Amino acid sequence: MQKTICNILIFVLCVLFTTACSSDKAIKKGDRYVAVMEYYEAAKEYKKGYRKIPAKDRAKRAEVAWKLGECYRKSYNSVPAVGAYQNAVRYGYPDSTALRHLADAQLVKGDYKAAQKNYEAYLEKAPNDRLAIIGLESAKQSAEWKKYPTRYIVKKSKELNGQRSDYCPAYVGEDTTMIITTSTRKEATGDELSSITGQKSADMFLTKRDEKGKWQKTEKIESDINGEFEDGACSFTPDGRVMYFTRCAIDDQYPRYATIFKSNRSDASWTKPEQVVISSDTLSAYAHPAVSPNGDWLYFTSNLTGGYGGLDIWRLYIGQSKAMEGVLENLGEGINTEGDEQFPTFGPQGELFFSSNGYPGMGGLDIYSATQVNDTVWEVKNIGAPVNSNGDDFGITFAPGLYRGYFSSNRGDARGWDHIYSFMLPETVHTLRGWIYEKDGYELPNAVIYMIGNDGTNTSFGVMNDGSYSVRVNPGVEYVLLGTCKGYLNAMQELKTTLDEGEHSYQRDFELPSAARPVLIDNIFYEYNKATLTASSSAALDELVAMLELNPNVTIELGAHCDNRGGDNYNQKLSQARAESVMTYLVGKGIEKERLTAVGYGENTPKTVTKKMTEQYTFLKEGDILTEEFIKGLDKDEQELCHQLNRRTEFQVLRTTYKLYE
Repeated sequence: MQKTICNILIFVLCVLFTTACSSDKAIKKGDRYVAVMEYYEAAKEYKKGYRKIPAKDRAKRAEVAWKLGECYRKSYNSVPAVGAYQNAVRYGYPDSTALRHLADAQLVKGDYKAAQKNYEAYLEKAPNDRLAIIGLESAKQSAEWKKYPTRYIVKKSKELNGQRSDYCPAYVGEDTTMIITTSTRKEATGDELSSITGQKSADMFLTKRDEKGKWQKTEKIESDINGEFEDGACSFTPDGRVMYFTRCAIDDQYPRYATIFKSNRSDASWTKPEQVVISSDTLSAYAHPAVSPNGDWLYFTSNLTGGYGGLDIWRLYIGQSKAMEGVLENLGEGINTEGDEQFPTFGPQGELFFSSNGYPGMGGLDIYSATQVNDTVWEVKNIGAPVNSNGDDFGITFAPGLYRGYFSSNRGDARGWDHIYSFMLPETVHTLRGWIYEKDGYELPNAVIYMIGNDGTNTSFGVMNDGSYSVRVNPGVEYVLLGTCKGYLNAMQELKTTLDEGEHSYQRDFELPSAARPVLIDNIFYEYNKATLTASSSAALDELVAMLELNPNVTIELGAHCDNRGGDNYNQKLSQARAESVMTYLVGKGIEKERLTAVGYGENTPKTVTKKMTEQYTFLKEGDILTEEFIKGLDKDEQELCHQLNRRTEFQVLRTTYKLYE
């Protein structure tokens, strides 16, 4: 019996020893894979080793769980990373960074409450960690971003996606009929799975549109740009003649540093690629090339010495200036952070777009736009949901001149595989409408409107036969508009458009006074039986001042008229005094006296009815003259209306050449 017990103990010890050896062997193998950045293979070995570690060996379990989490994190596979880091924390891994990485993975998974809790726990230990502070801010505001998305319309692309990872779409220069994507689909070169990602090594694939604009079948590019390596994440010069792309060589003995290659387009094929020498540092990665809109700079991602932490965005001069040849610049802290800034590209107005996990975001990599304010200051903006998600969002490309195109994301894919999505920002349409017509008259179909804006707009346009017009205007711009027509004085309007999104409509109408006929000055009032202007006359007279300032070569006659009631001499004197009161007001507002002539007409020039007046006064006909005899033939109410029409103040253009030739 005692011998049996001893044999059992020996057997158990042997099993434990064998298990420990097996565990150590797998862990060491995983360490070797990590040394050459083969995170997929390393993760498989760590998982084997972790399962064979006794539960009571908490320290070892914590260490391997940490290593496993790091493999998932570095291969952008956040779903299993959550479990790995949770185990590291549960078994007491001594480095509190495990809490931050756990929170990062939970943020990518969309578990915002758990992420917030773990960020807060980590910040108690490392209160000055900027990435954790930003992570906490992201966890708090991501729900709001989802609740209030931008106007972008996002759809998963059926045409550009295969059955594996597809990412980094790029239009071939300004040609929107061709797009090149990076893919690990089965047609990619080779049969082996990458020990970094667990998928086939990526190649570049071409998709073309047919004459009807429909995307055709995606095909691998048969060229030296695709080989046994990881090839992709390409960019083109504006003319589409030169391609820059990322290549990761395969070497089982050394880490795989990404490099940038270029190839020239020759008819329908690409020449043998050559490496772009960026610096003498061979231990740094160079990836995700993007050519600037003017073709002078090559932007890229790198962990070169001299950055701000993680991956930064740099640029290399590739233009024609010999003095600038070889100039290499980090974009600075206005763009780069302690996190990773990757996948630079350019928007329709020259904005820099890139992906980062170093700014407040929704989880993983988010896409940001950046506009340069000056040499050192950038305005960086998260472009929000639905383009950004709690997953990794990156590799955006724009159709030339438009806020539409494609981008990559691993949202909603438990395997961490990337897929291509289309996006479109519906136009913000701001429209200015109105009419231009004769004051007290009808439309002026021969009119021309001039428009100047503080955004550089300087244009003119005609109007429709009914005197109406409609023109697109830009958001957030101040405009000055001048309405003109031969035989009429000019009129001006101002407009300031809003920055609000969506459709907006504005209206500005133009009343042009005739240069050939008397023009009524509406809403001029005098005290009873006096020439004193009332305060309510100021608005109409100020409009007349503005018209005279806008037409500085015009001189006018100011004519005041009375009705036929009262004595002739009295009416003559009263009307003259009233005309002079108007002239005095205008001179007091800065109008030169030499441009004004005051004439009192008394009751001697009764009003002649125009066609426009007959629309309001249906008892009158065009051409009727409101003489004393004519008025006596009307009923009492109609007589009073005619007296009111005769009591008027008008102006008439005398000259249009005042000081014109001085």
